[in-house]
Amino acid sequence: MLVKTYSSTVEGIDARTITVEVNLSPGIRFLVVGLPDNAVRESQQRITAAFANNRLHMPGFNILVNMAPADMRKVGSHYDLPIAVGILAASKQVASPMLERYVLVGELSLDGALLPVKGALPIAVQAWKEGFEGIILPEANAREAAVVQNLKVYGAADLMQVVALLNGEPAPEPTVIDTRAEYFSKLDDFDIDFRDVKGQGEVKRALEIAAAGGHNVLMIGPPGAGKSMLAKRMPTITPPMTLAEALETTKIHSVAGKLGDNHSGGLLTARPFRAPHHITSEVALVGGGVPPQPGEISLAHNGILFLDELPEFNRRTLEVLRQPLDEKRITISRAKYSVDYPANFMLIAAMNPCPCGYRTHPEKTCTCTPSAQARYMNKISGPLLDRIDIQVEVIPVAVESMTRRLREGETSTQIRERVIAARERQTRRLQRDGYANTHNNAMLTPEQMERYCRLDDESIELIRHAMTTMGLSGRAYDRILKVARTIADLAGSEVIRIDHVAEAIQYRSLDCSHLTNH
Repeated sequence: MLVKTYSSTVEGIDARTITVEVNLSPGIRFLVVGLPDNAVRESQQRITAAFANNRLHMPGFNILVNMAPADMRKVGSHYDLPIAVGILAASKQVASPMLERYVLVGELSLDGALLPVKGALPIAVQAWKEGFEGIILPEANAREAAVVQNLKVYGAADLMQVVALLNGEPAPEPTVIDTRAEYFSKLDDFDIDFRDVKGQGEVKRALEIAAAGGHNVLMIGPPGAGKSMLAKRMPTITPPMTLAEALETTKIHSVAGKLGDNHSGGLLTARPFRAPHHITSEVALVGGGVPPQPGEISLAHNGILFLDELPEFNRRTLEVLRQPLDEKRITISRAKYSVDYPANFMLIAAMNPCPCGYRTHPEKTCTCTPSAQARYMNKISGPLLDRIDIQVEVIPVAVESMTRRLREGETSTQIRERVIAARERQTRRLQRDGYANTHNNAMLTPEQMERYCRLDDESIELIRHAMTTMGLSGRAYDRILKVARTIADLAGSEVIRIDHVAEAIQYRSLDCSHLTNH
């Protein structure tokens, strides 16, 4: 007897439906075809043990399992459930009418328990797109998949609950969540605030500009000056994610198996903040492996990638950031696969000004030799620096300010209101002219810059003088214009004035004063 069940595989951050055909014929053999990997082949042992431990009958027939399309490699243990159910249906132990309307995914434990799988959200999205009525998957993944509306999501703890569901017996109810209500209830749920940082008004201003325009930032300062503290508070002033951004971000984390139980309704609502250690490998940063997995730059999609102690990263690892910083996505090509992952992140980097860290400290003395300082600075390549829009010095706060009991300065909410207003100006301007794929000033193309970043003669002369005296590159010129456009948006001005350009230029001063000791 032939029975078909349906499962899914994940390619990049999207899913593709797999048809699992189970055929029983005379003989005693268990064979899986359709380019299965070792994890799929080993399903026989897991299924056999799960049947025995739950008093289910393994039919004494030749069991042939075909996974179509047969020319696509099948990777992972989440095919256990559709294969097991196919065997049960072919041997008349479960009813089969529901099988053509549901997608099944889940790894079986030897006692029949269903273990969590990766990629439940993109699998559920694909099931909805293809018109399936619902999805049956492990209980631990139910809320994640229930983000998809108008799809029945059944979370089962073990194989016997799936059997009961298919046979019309008492079984778990579908998991239902109000995605929009859960999303909006958690948008401003932060336990840290910019007001926690005492002093550092100039750095806060630079980070506000960065958040308003989506610009990359490099902070340089001695140890303990507050670089990490400032960076960790960046998500509190960035604009909230749209529902579409939240869904795309959650899909990436789902594929990587990084979703926990503490997010709202299975949907990530806060912009990601990823801070990999400087010993992180190239593959861990950009993605890859077998099977391919998204790296830190993709996990930071629609959020922030924070690289502390930037010169301590392997130089080759840093250089691979250049392409995703420009293209906002990463293509990973290997002999057996090629996958694309989105990587539209804001880079926040921090570093000391020298190996000992005290070159710019107002009180402590630097002990590094000039050659040691030069070697340290030269670990960061010019092309990478060109892609960092804002470079700012962080000076330690005076003791008098640190010992004040009361917090002073603006809250994250106050700063965020200005940032959101500036982003809305950018969005209206870009949507008015039909630029749907450009979301902020940092992403402006040369054509868009020609339209939106026009300067008067006085501003042109100022920027020309800065280019000559500071030795800036053409890419640095573009960065100055984009930052000036953002400063104008924060000021509510449609025209870029000379004071906007002057402030943008000062955020490139480190190009000549600190980072060009060649």
